[in-house]
Amino acid sequence: MTVKLDILSDPICPWCLIGKTWLDRALEQRPDHPFIVEWHPFQLNPDMPAEGMDRRAYLEAKFGGKTAAVRVYGQIEQAAEKAGITIDWSRITRTPNTLNAHRLIHWAGLEGRQTAATSALMDGYFRQGRDIGDTAVLLDIAQVIELDRALIARLLASDADIAEIRARDAHARARGVTGVPTFVLGNAHVLTGAQPTDLWLRVLDDLAAQSDEPS
Repeated sequence: MTVKLDILSDPICPWCLIGKTWLDRALEQRPDHPFIVEWHPFQLNPDMPAEGMDRRAYLEAKFGGKTAAVRVYGQIEQAAEKAGITIDWSRITRTPNTLNAHRLIHWAGLEGRQTAATSALMDGYFRQGRDIGDTAVLLDIAQVIELDRALIARLLASDADIAEIRARDAHARARGVTGVPTFVLGNAHVLTGAQPTDLWLRVLDDLAAQSDEPS
């Protein structure tokens, strides 16, 4: 038995990093899990300038001032610590436009390396403070996950798949997705937000029990 697990996310979303970490831990504990994972694009900031913007200015504009931004990110920091995740906020100086990052994830998926791309983008952004909207950074990440650097450079220099990524993002919004991470299990059950490892273990054990039942 296989079960499709569609994940809508944005690689600069801290809750997506936390949710992925908790899911990964469950999958590590159930190595024979039935999930076939596919990542889908959802830009938190679809109107972000192509060059991105100063992170502090972005946060204060988004949350209505420094005090509100500090409060929101205090909650994120607590959740990250609970998950054992170290995020180096001091190194993140810019909030990027993630359209090209989503294109890279899409192309990596054609090579069976979609999760590797997502992991590398999140690691680059949250732990190394890299601007994942920058072409040179994306090419470095492509090379690390063993994609053809020259091919990705040519694709990024073109308009390849921009319309598709935007259409997929718009389709998710049209279906009611308002935030990420959003998990769609077996094209039937929707889980919104970062879900703890214990919940994923229960889901996996329930699926295992169902597969063991006589038909």
